[in-house]
Amino acid sequence: MASLYGFAKRLYLVFNPPSPKEPTASPLRFGILGAARIAPIALILPVKSHPDAVVTAVAARDQGRADAFAKQHGIPKAYGGSGAYQKLLDDPEIDVVYNPLPNGLHYEWTMKALAAGKHVLLEKPSANTAEETRKMFTFAQEKGLVLLEAFHYRYHPATRRVKAIIDSGELGTLTKIEVNFGIPGFFVKDSDIRMVYDLGGGAMMDMGCYAMSISRYLANADPTKVISANAEVLPKFPRVDVSTTATLAFPTSGGTTTNGSADGLTATLLTHFRLPPLLGFLPRWPDFSVRVSGTRGIVDLSNFPAPWVHHNITVESSEQEGGRLRKRTEKHYGNLGWTTYRYQLEALVDKLRERTPEHWYDAQDSITNLEWIEAVYKETGLGSRPPSTAQVP
Repeated sequence: MASLYGFAKRLYLVFNPPSPKEPTASPLRFGILGAARIAPIALILPVKSHPDAVVTAVAARDQGRADAFAKQHGIPKAYGGSGAYQKLLDDPEIDVVYNPLPNGLHYEWTMKALAAGKHVLLEKPSANTAEETRKMFTFAQEKGLVLLEAFHYRYHPATRRVKAIIDSGELGTLTKIEVNFGIPGFFVKDSDIRMVYDLGGGAMMDMGCYAMSISRYLANADPTKVISANAEVLPKFPRVDVSTTATLAFPTSGGTTTNGSADGLTATLLTHFRLPPLLGFLPRWPDFSVRVSGTRGIVDLSNFPAPWVHHNITVESSEQEGGRLRKRTEKHYGNLGWTTYRYQLEALVDKLRERTPEHWYDAQDSITNLEWIEAVYKETGLGSRPPSTAQVP
């Protein structure tokens, strides 16, 4: 009963965040490109409880949609119609731009936002190619601006706790990482933008970016090789993967593994837009899990992209190799009502105010993540998503 009460209270505070007790006189002003479904949970709600941030404007290609979105979420300005995105970028009363547009538009509108002198919070994956990501971060550095790719899960206490368990040596030498990121088919319809190749569609882009990121984070290293990668496609979408499974070799404490041999660390990533039903008819529950195995134990983290809703950290370890495993379960929710996105916002505001964030997802992390996503796509035979053809600064 206590856990049910805690769950209800967490969700209530997430969707009804308390106003800050001491708001600043001149908070950072955010503008949102696109009336995206992710924007409320990713930015609008977290901002409500932050004393130094407000959402000032939203832009959408349709004025009616922009107006409706602004009214629903209490946003003062709504830019709509032709040129709406650029009008938002040209607004002198906006300091930071949130870019949740489709993947294939990330590069164009992030470059234009940076050219307009705005800091950018950029949804993941950062672009269609690693080269585009590299150019964006180089441009941001040249302009003296902050660009952050929104891998929000990294900032949550649950993720940080799993990393601490691994780094403590409790699991011994790491041998295997397994990441599952799959949803049942009714979430991603044929009409979904995630099924559009030119817009950076595909399971390895949309979900694999998470899987690649957390495997690299928990391994505390980058892969050395794609051992294998297989993609499932549909006849009507021959270049868009509805599912990709990849196995990668990682360095180990004893050196770099280049051939994926049994004594090296490997990571297996499973991403799926349309998990098949159980027994052919029972809908599957979404699977967002990661397991890290070592010579002295195992740690599992459930629901790693959204641990603020619920999660379990299950650890089985022994004091020596081959010893009896002891099992325990931990939960780490942190500040009541804070989502992964709220923790991410805290870090971003700290960075913009020239304070040191507790955690930061830097440029090289973003670039490397897409390099290995592209490497997986190359191994599947599908190839990278197409680079933008837009004229940018």
